[in-house]
Amino acid sequence: MKSNIKKINNFILLKNGLIYDPYTGINEKKDILIKNNNIIQIKSKISPKTSYAVIDCKKYIITNGFIDLHAHFREPGYEFKETLKTGALSAIYGGYTRVCIMPNTNPVIDNPELVKLLIDKSKPLPVHIYPIGSITKGQKGLELSEIGQMVQMGAIAISDDGLPVKNSQVLRLALEYAKKFKIPVINHAEDDFLVNEGLMHEGQNSVRYGMPGNPSISESTMVYRDIEIAKYVNGRLHIPHVSSKESLEVIKIFKDNNFSVSAEVTPHHLCLTDNILQNYNTNAKVAPPIRSKEHQKSLIDAIKSGLINCIATDHAPHSIDDKDSDIMNASCGMIGLESSFGLVCKTLLENNMKITSIIDLFSYNPSQIINVKPNFIQEGSEAEINIIDPALEWTFSNDNIQSKSHNSPILGMKLRGKVVYTFNKGFISNKK
Repeated sequence: MKSNIKKINNFILLKNGLIYDPYTGINEKKDILIKNNNIIQIKSKISPKTSYAVIDCKKYIITNGFIDLHAHFREPGYEFKETLKTGALSAIYGGYTRVCIMPNTNPVIDNPELVKLLIDKSKPLPVHIYPIGSITKGQKGLELSEIGQMVQMGAIAISDDGLPVKNSQVLRLALEYAKKFKIPVINHAEDDFLVNEGLMHEGQNSVRYGMPGNPSISESTMVYRDIEIAKYVNGRLHIPHVSSKESLEVIKIFKDNNFSVSAEVTPHHLCLTDNILQNYNTNAKVAPPIRSKEHQKSLIDAIKSGLINCIATDHAPHSIDDKDSDIMNASCGMIGLESSFGLVCKTLLENNMKITSIIDLFSYNPSQIINVKPNFIQEGSEAEINIIDPALEWTFSNDNIQSKSHNSPILGMKLRGKVVYTFNKGFISNKK
């Protein structure tokens, strides 16, 4: 079902729901009264009036909007894949109210003028959008971008996403400079020389399917280098889309030695294995690649222990032409905003994780990494709320996709847990 989004212009009463807000510490059943864009009352029992639209939340959890640290909205330059508007619709369908967008556009987001343009264009949209500036000009890995000026215009991190900064001195300078502005550096953690044209995880399946392999150490060696440099300059490093157990071992060594480094995992790396490539599905071709069951188990254990901090979608829309190709030439990436919560929730509930801890991975935890926080669930705040059915089993289909692109390998897969309503910026999105 397509999302039904409309402006709120009346009273909406949320009845009988369990409110969970880790920011305020509330975790109890209460009613919430919303008028237009604001929460005006939270009480144990609010009597409905004829002018109220009532949503019975008896089986639901009422919680904060989700934050995505890693998405691609493709604008400017690749609007045939995604735009700010279609990306925002994808986000709110999945329960995301705040999204950080990567700079690998055309032109690259490497200057303050472009940061400001994107923020201004996003203001009327139903989600808050935060540009991430590039580390280097044109993502060429040679010369630092105008980092300070981009931050002044609203950039909340820097990254050459998709292209690792190979020059260690350039990364060192970026970490030192970003430290002045209290923003994280996000470096794509792959050693291109070890990747060596690998198309999927190097292992039994790459041999079985006859495809060149990308070894897990291509990631972990870069993770080690990046953290070592960050430790030397006491910089802030965030590691994107961790995929391998070796990377987790490296991260644990540094964290156990009291160096603070944050890390994310995507839904596809956490919940899928390289078996998904047995039919050469180009929609499952991503970088870093989806790895074996052994690595997936390590990622699940790392989420449960807190070694990995949060979920980030790496929502990467591509056109049919980009994906309707042989696997060697197809583009890397898959969409994920609409399916993220249901896929992760299904996997982690099956691994005995509490629903509140799963919710934290989407809201509270990513907000601790960057200076972005949702409005709290309290009287007087703007309504930035997700209503979740944690038990709902549903099948992900094309009807659930709001993105311009449909490149997902999990179409037809059964998921568990869904955001059924989202309130944000005066909009309500109904996904029932």
